[in-house]
Amino acid sequence: MTRLDIGKIRGLQQISTPEGIFIICAMDHRGSLKTMIEKEQLDDYVDYQEMVEHKLELCAALAPHTSAVLLDPNFGAAQCISGGVLPGHTGLLVSIEATGYKSDPRGRITNLLNGWSIEKIKRMGASAVKLLVYYRPDLTEIANSQLKTIQTVAEACLKYDIPFLVEPKTYPTKGEDTGTPEFAARKPALVIETARQITSLPIDVLKAEFPAELKYETNRAKLLQFCRQLDEASQVPWVILSAGVDYETFRKEVEIACQAGASGFLGGRAIWQEAIRFTDKKERVKFLSTTAADRLKELAEIATKYAVPWYRKLGIDAHELTVVPENWYMKY
Repeated sequence: MTRLDIGKIRGLQQISTPEGIFIICAMDHRGSLKTMIEKEQLDDYVDYQEMVEHKLELCAALAPHTSAVLLDPNFGAAQCISGGVLPGHTGLLVSIEATGYKSDPRGRITNLLNGWSIEKIKRMGASAVKLLVYYRPDLTEIANSQLKTIQTVAEACLKYDIPFLVEPKTYPTKGEDTGTPEFAARKPALVIETARQITSLPIDVLKAEFPAELKYETNRAKLLQFCRQLDEASQVPWVILSAGVDYETFRKEVEIACQAGASGFLGGRAIWQEAIRFTDKKERVKFLSTTAADRLKELAEIATKYAVPWYRKLGIDAHELTVVPENWYMKY
């Protein structure tokens, strides 16, 4: 049984449904979104205002159908609050990492965003902090370096009493190709061991990759088994991420993951990526407010039906999430 401080509890309540399920839409993409716009709209120069415009469109259309949204500090978080498109009852997660990664002969290194901090995320009224880390548990030296970064952020989140979500992403080393059956065969073990190592640190929610490739593994019983192993490996509540797969694939992943112990989903491009193909703003907004919104509603139904409430994963009761003694505020 895990006991959380009151600030973390409040933050987790803000980013989940009243039933304790995470229905979260990711729209914190920066470098990848810029690349998508350049490719789909043949736009060589995507400026600050254009990026902000896309974030405002995404948030306005999709936030009402979520328990929370994940936004970046560069183009989205403050801008969506200021623009009045993030409802007051919708939770806000804000990313702490810089976009991309530092390349190193030993592997990929995550950098924190310059000029940004947990204190500022808390101060702006956000509900939670998210950190993306590129992670290979088999690359011990670089994995230890990434664990130190996670620990540093975790300690600051404890200090400011704000929930901390970690998103580890598997990546290919030299000579590997993520699109091959060979890499797909290794993925379950990599994702499950990653969950074991990262959730041994004081984090609150794991944003996990699906521990298999549906392109190569179609046996539902096996997929459920992989997700159950992931659930056993994770010491904290976990949500499934979309990693840019198509919507139908993500829908299947969400159903299987939630049946195996996930506490919901945190999906991005699988829900809204086709909107970027439209150069006309009206067409983009129409797609987001119809197709993408309908996808979110469908995923929410699946998660509500099957997912495990975050507090149950921690072994705590919905009506006593922590013990509050008399005069608790004096020591807080």
